[in-house]
Order: sequence, then C-alpha cells, then structure tokens
Amino acid sequence: MDFGLKGKVALVAAASKGLGLASALALAAEGARVAICARDEETLAQAAHRIRAETGAEVFAEPVDVRSAEHLRAFVSAVHAQFGHIDICIANAGGPPSKPFRETTAEEWHAAVEANLMSTVALAREVLPGMCERLWGRFLSITSAAVKQPMEGLVLSNAVRAAVAGLTKTLANECGPYNVLVNNLCPGFTATARLQSLAGDNSEVRGRWLSQIPLGRFGTPEEFGATVAFLCSEQAGYITGVSLAVDGGLVRGLL
Repeated sequence: MDFGLKGKVALVAAASKGLGLASALALAAEGARVAICARDEETLAQAAHRIRAETGAEVFAEPVDVRSAEHLRAFVSAVHAQFGHIDICIANAGGPPSKPFRETTAEEWHAAVEANLMSTVALAREVLPGMCERLWGRFLSITSAAVKQPMEGLVLSNAVRAAVAGLTKTLANECGPYNVLVNNLCPGFTATARLQSLAGDNSEVRGRWLSQIPLGRFGTPEEFGATVAFLCSEQAGYITGVSLAVDGGLVRGLL
C-alpha cells in the first residue's frame, strides 16, 4: 500500500532513539524527507546515519533541547530553510522519572511540564499555521497509555501526558477545517531503552507488566513506527482528534 508520503517533509522530535527514531525510520521508509532533533549530538548523528543507510532518505539533523521554545523555533526555521516547509510533525520527548506523588518535588513537576507539555505547545505554535495555510498537515503527539489508564508510580507522566491529550484534541477541532489532522499516540510497554530504565534487571517487575498485556509480550518500536506512518498517510485522512493506544490490549477501558 502506498501511504502517499513520498516527498513529504516530516519533523520528528527526540528522534535519536526509542519511539522517536522508530517514527523517523518508518516515515523515511515511506519516502518522506525527515528532520530529526535530540539533545545528544553523538546519538543524533548515529540515528541520522542509520536512517540514511536503511532508507536512502534525505535527513536533516540538528541538536535541540525540546524543553526550550527558542531552540524549537530555531530548529523549525532551519528545517524550513532546508526543505521549504513542514508537512508532518511528531511531538515527542523523554518521559519524566518514575516515582509516587509523595516523592516528587516542585522542580520535577516544572521539568515534566516543560519537557512533555510545553514542547508540544511550542511545536504546535511553530508548525500548525503553515500546515493550515497549505491545507494539508499531520501533527502527532507521542504520550503514553497512561493517558487512558494511569500507571502505578508514574504520577508525573500520568498527569502531564493527559494534558497533552487535551491539547491535541482541542487542536484537532481547530485545525480540522484546514485538512490538518491532529492525533495522539499512546504507547504501552514497548521494548525501548526507556522500558529498560524503568524496570532495570527486576524480573518480577517485567513479569507483572507482561501479565497485564493480553498479547503477552512487549511491543516493538517497529510496530509503533508503522502506526505513526499510517496515521500520517493519505489513507488515514478521516482520523483526527484520536488518542490511539498502541499497547497490546493493556488499557481495559472502552475508549
């Protein structure tokens, strides 16, 4: 199936590893030109090399701290200079630390809001006007299944990711008349470095997580990337305002 993404320009934030890299790889494999950013210059360069080697796509990479609206503004400007415009934007950032509410600090709450909510706000402010003007666009936020079913020990993620879901739903309503689709992807337990950092070597924790997943396994980054590519495709042109769980059945709710 041709997703109609050949030649499209896709900006993917926090794309040096994990779900961000998987998203960039999937879009590049469909023929998109990709612009990626992340804080660590070395891992970012490795990611750009991998995308080029595996897909042959044109890749623009620049170190960026997504917590800074100024950095994101400059990055979007650089992408425009490189590619002319932006068709697709994947808002993404590393998750906040795992801990119960009583152990969180005010500084950690502010940091989580800056990284996970305000980075999405900043990207939306920079890219959506151009998409609306061209009457075509895809804006996806990557959050967590915690948006639909709060997870034990992840109070920072549970709260802040839910705010992102509210933002994307609102943006979908505002941008719909301009053929700009805004959706939210809610990954469950996926085999990434983030999952490893949360579980460590604790086999009991891993077993407890697996017992909650009807499919009985962790998801793969490639499966997540394929979902991103589909939601950005022409075939997904009637899907907007959705928070889609990519979680192997983890979320037990109906919506």
